[in-house]
Parts: sequence; C-alpha cells; structure tokens
Amino acid sequence: MQPSIFNVRVPLDDGPHTDGNDVFMMNTFTDAQVIVGSDVARLLDRLTNDVAPRLSEEEREAVGTLAEMGFIVESREADRRNVEQFFADVRADSSDLRVTVLTTLQCNFACDYCIQGDHDDFNKHAAKMSLETAARVVAWIEERMDLVRPRKFGLTFFGGEPLLNLPVMYYLAERLWAVCRARGVESRIGIITNGLHLTTDVVDRLLPFGLVSVKVTIDGDRDTHNRMRPLRGGQPTFDRIVDNIRAVADRCQISIGGNFDESSVGSYPDLLAFLREQDFADKLARVAFKPIIRGNATQPKGFIPLTPVSGSGASLNGACMTSAGAACDSSWVLDSHMALLREETKRFGFATMDGVHMGPCEIHKDNAHTIAPDGSLYACPGFATNAQESTGHIDGRHDPGRSRAAGRFERLSAWKECEDCAFIPVCAGGCSVASDVQLGDMNRPNCHKVSFEAGVVSLAREAAARL
Repeated sequence: MQPSIFNVRVPLDDGPHTDGNDVFMMNTFTDAQVIVGSDVARLLDRLTNDVAPRLSEEEREAVGTLAEMGFIVESREADRRNVEQFFADVRADSSDLRVTVLTTLQCNFACDYCIQGDHDDFNKHAAKMSLETAARVVAWIEERMDLVRPRKFGLTFFGGEPLLNLPVMYYLAERLWAVCRARGVESRIGIITNGLHLTTDVVDRLLPFGLVSVKVTIDGDRDTHNRMRPLRGGQPTFDRIVDNIRAVADRCQISIGGNFDESSVGSYPDLLAFLREQDFADKLARVAFKPIIRGNATQPKGFIPLTPVSGSGASLNGACMTSAGAACDSSWVLDSHMALLREETKRFGFATMDGVHMGPCEIHKDNAHTIAPDGSLYACPGFATNAQESTGHIDGRHDPGRSRAAGRFERLSAWKECEDCAFIPVCAGGCSVASDVQLGDMNRPNCHKVSFEAGVVSLAREAAARL
C-alpha cells in the first residue's frame, strides 16, 4: 500500500476558506480532486517511507477513503498495470466513431507555419476531394459503423480550408446524417475553418444535419493576425472573419482558436480585450490558444473530512489535433506563455482549456480516423500530408508501406519512456506530430510537464475559491 505515482499536490495559501496548511491533491488517473489538511499529505509520506506504519482508527478511515479515490494503491506495479489497461481501453473504445475529413488541401491563406505547407500553386495541384471519392467515404464509414456499432458518430471537416469544397461538405453531411439516423446513432458535425467563407448560408445548410460547432482561427490582435494569416495576395483577413463570426454566433456553437509563437504571443491580451467588447462575446463556447509547432534541430529533447471538488472516477477528456486546427497543443519553447494565456483568457471571462485534461488524443484511438482528399487513411491530421504515414485507404487496398505505418501507430506509446511521471494519463507522452517535427521520431516523448504543473496550480486555486 503506497501513494499512487499519479498524485500531484499543491499547497494552498491563506485564504477565506483555507488556513495556510491545506493542500490540493489530484490523481490524474482517476481525476479525483480534493482539498485536505496537511496531515493527509504527511500520512501519504508515511505510507511511502514506512512498510507498515501504525495508524489510528481515524487515519485508517482516511486511508480507505483515499484508496477509493485512487490516491493510494496496492503498489507501483499496480499503478503501471492500471495505466497500461487504461491506454488499451482508450485504443479499443468503440462507443464513439470519429472521422476527420480533409475536404481539400487547398487554402486561400498564406500562413507560413501551416502544417499543410504553403501551396503556391494550390488551385492547380493541391488535392481536393471529388464527389465520387466522397461517395466512397460514405460507404467506408457505413461499413465501419456496422462493424464498430458506436453509440455516437463525430464528423469533423478540416483542410486546407474545408469551406473551399462546399459540395463535398454538404454531400457528406446529408448522407452520413441519414446513415446515422437509420442506425439510431447520435451524430454531430464540427468544422475547423479560417472563417473567411463562414456564412449564414453555410451554417443554415448544415444545421439540419448535425452541425454543432465551428472553430475559427484568429492569430492575435488585428495587426498580428493580418501579418500571420493574410490572403495569398497579402490582403488582411481579420475584420472579415470577425464580421462572419458575428453573423453566425447565434446559430451554432463558436469557438476561437489561435496559434502563437514568440513574435505574436504578446498580442493575445489585446485580442482577448477586443473579443470581450464584441456583441457575440457571451456566445463564444471556448477560447484557446496554442503554440505553433516548428522544427528546430537545436532543441534538445483539516484532516477529516476530505473536501471533494470534483467526482472521482470522472472520465478524462480533451483532444489534440482534430480540435486544435493547424497546430497541436504542444511546443518545446512556449509552455510558460501558454499557461499565462490560459489565465488571461479566464480573466476576460472566456471558457478555455484547464491545462491538465489534454488527452489522450485521437491518435491513440483505433476508432478515430482522418481521411485525406484522395481517400487515404491516417491516424491524425498532422500526418496527412505525408503519404508514408498513411495507414490504409477507403477502397481497402493493401500495400507494405501502409501496413507498416498502421503497425507503427498501433504500437505508439511514447509515454512508456516517461518513467513514473504523474501526468502520463492526461499527456500520453505529448503530441506525436510535435515529436516527429521537432525530434524526428514520433515515438519519443514531447514533454510539457511545466505546463501541466501550471494547470494543476490553476485548478487548485479555483477549487479553493469555490469552497
């Protein structure tokens, strides 16, 4: 019997409901979160240092309660077995079938950091899904649905810029809505877009077929965004995007995302202030900013009662590429900025990521797929421009390269190199795309422990404030 390796703790300062001796504790495996007196922390330390410490009746009761919440386990080996099973269950989960469709790799923007690259000749050569391929996508998803028998189906339109191929979007939305209805499967549609062609007509056309969310990317204040995300002719885009958000904000759930680097991060407080002043501010479901992934070869790799602040055993959730857009939730150099921006976002009254519940992302799930414009299958949108990482094809073709890629993603487990890090259940070793771009090996961990620790501190402060 000893403390779980997935325990994290934050001492709480004096406050209206704490006496300076209280401690916030969280177990990242069970998601249990409690505020306890410092005696509990000392009790856990005794379990670490003593083989069989003598416990009072009150202490035994506390140990039992902590064990039920996952803070105390049989052994470290039991913890490791549990997390192995957790990732196996995540991979095999069949309750939710998720498909991201890249309707096109064409884009009307010229963002230098785009993971799809800057296609100067995008109108001529960048891939664009045809209606014939879209029909095969429907057939493939229908087969998967009958095999997996999920309760839910999630369809995300991504690119490139997905709104540059509206016929395919409309076709897939309508056909797959009918497929789900025939099987009693709950369906939902999300769009990740640059927002330039986001109109009421687009939203109204998709709403009857399950559209629930649209994520629009804004990279900083007006001047910064226009520098980071201009049209291919260099024209500004900020004001048109904001006008489009305003027009559709009362029709569906709108989120704002942004991708920052060291040159642009300072502009985000001004963006937040601008968004707060808009008439659609209260309609924004979430505002979240992430570092840009760039390759960089120079980077190295009261005692009782316990006061629960969230139910133990709650499911861990969060996502990476398919909800993040063109950049993942990871970067080697900007963790501290990400933590500060989360706090700024909350200060302006917007919902955002908590910095802890960030994964495991969809790359770790057998029933999450990305489909490229030509019908090739990928484990993650971040790999969808590298044909060598294709794991299959909707037409069922088999070849050694795709089989090898499928095996690589099936075995993906960078977290196994993280030893006994407390954040393994919510990190899974970090973003595989970032590891591939920055380290040249998607199987190596991409560590952001500093950012996770900042997220736990924020959760602790919020929990203490709610008491």
